[in-house]
Amino acid sequence: MKRRSLALALAFGSSVALAAPSPTDRVYTADQNSNTVSVIDPSSNTLLGQIRLGNARPDVLSPLYKGEINVHGLGFSPDHKTLIAISNGSNSVTFIDTATNRVKGIAYIGRSPHEGFFTPDGKEVWAVVRGESHISVIDPNTFKEVARIETAPGPGMVLFHPTRNLAFVVHSFTPEVHVIDVAARQVIKRIPVASPFSPFLQFTPDYKEVWMTHKDVGKVTRIDTETLEVKGVFDTGFITNHLGFAKTARGTLAYVTIGGENAVKVYTTDAAPKLLATIPVGALPHGIWPSDDGTRMYVGLENGDAVEAIDTATDRVIARIPVGQAPQALVYVSNAVPSGTGTANLVPRANGEPINIPLKAAKGEARGFVVARNLGLVDALEVFLFKLKPQTVYHVYVSGHRAPIASFKTNPAGAANGTVIGPLREAVATLSSKTASAARILVVEGEGPPAESSAVLTSTP
Repeated sequence: MKRRSLALALAFGSSVALAAPSPTDRVYTADQNSNTVSVIDPSSNTLLGQIRLGNARPDVLSPLYKGEINVHGLGFSPDHKTLIAISNGSNSVTFIDTATNRVKGIAYIGRSPHEGFFTPDGKEVWAVVRGESHISVIDPNTFKEVARIETAPGPGMVLFHPTRNLAFVVHSFTPEVHVIDVAARQVIKRIPVASPFSPFLQFTPDYKEVWMTHKDVGKVTRIDTETLEVKGVFDTGFITNHLGFAKTARGTLAYVTIGGENAVKVYTTDAAPKLLATIPVGALPHGIWPSDDGTRMYVGLENGDAVEAIDTATDRVIARIPVGQAPQALVYVSNAVPSGTGTANLVPRANGEPINIPLKAAKGEARGFVVARNLGLVDALEVFLFKLKPQTVYHVYVSGHRAPIASFKTNPAGAANGTVIGPLREAVATLSSKTASAARILVVEGEGPPAESSAVLTSTP
């Protein structure tokens, strides 16, 4: 029996056991900055190589005629023979053969698609077009869009219930979950939820509930898939990204990536979820997916450029695997390579390790962090700022320099982020050095002087 059939059998009460991670299985990450898909063998927790879909930044600052930008989302076919990678900068869905790592075709669709997945029968791919207000329906044989399904603004992700002919869609700009009749391609219900920004949803293993994350307010909403009503909402933490479920000896547990705390939190799936563990992980955990047997949970580190494997029996990190720059979505695909090594058409990892620098509040409740990455001749400094004054300009300085290295205006929620490109890594490396005593990153409101006394955020000594 194939593993996907086993998974469904287990979900609906079969006693058949699922296989442990195998050399035929793969873990994939969508690496947004290097525009690669990293390919991991979960049986050995090693990086086999990368599928290069486009050039790494900063090449994308010039006109682009070939290649993909901002490789962000992932999905896979029911037979596990095809991986799809969604690139929100080039508005594309790339179809990849999992056995050969070869690109089979590319569909170019609407503005800034975010995630996509195959229908349960494998005959269609639905990709949410977050920069617009619809789902693109794609024929996976011709790689052409065949229909559009209107939604509220900013659909963020879609997944399909395997037996109810229903699709569930979360949104990034609208506080609603849409329930769609798959055959009719029509929205049949709009469910109000806690906030307008949800990047991810996942079914419980028995498909009785769908859980969705609210990145902006740090919560998870549970929806009953029978009644199509919200069953509960609970607090999880700052920058709640993705979640995954694992069947364990302790019962079915939910593992939630909390980016702002560099942690994965483990909850029961009881009527009132209980926090069982907080697992420290690397910088800014984002994507997460379990192995089929539930013994491992794989976590992508957006600012760590790595994947960490968690043993669900002990809730401990047991391996760290380097991947591309800024991994976003992550999926586990069993039996992706039924025979052979599965290393054809892969290239070696080109990127080095990033430098992560946390920022602490000098005053108030501000939060932030900085990550520096090498881009060949230049470097990228990514700055993330939170809980500042709304609609206010802030300047980022390296102490000892009069000119700011970056300036940002916060959004209505008091957050801002952006990337600065230039010869910055050497300066940042001195900030992260244990011997550095005077150098600091300073975040200053308005036109204030670049002095530590006027900073609202500073790098930790």
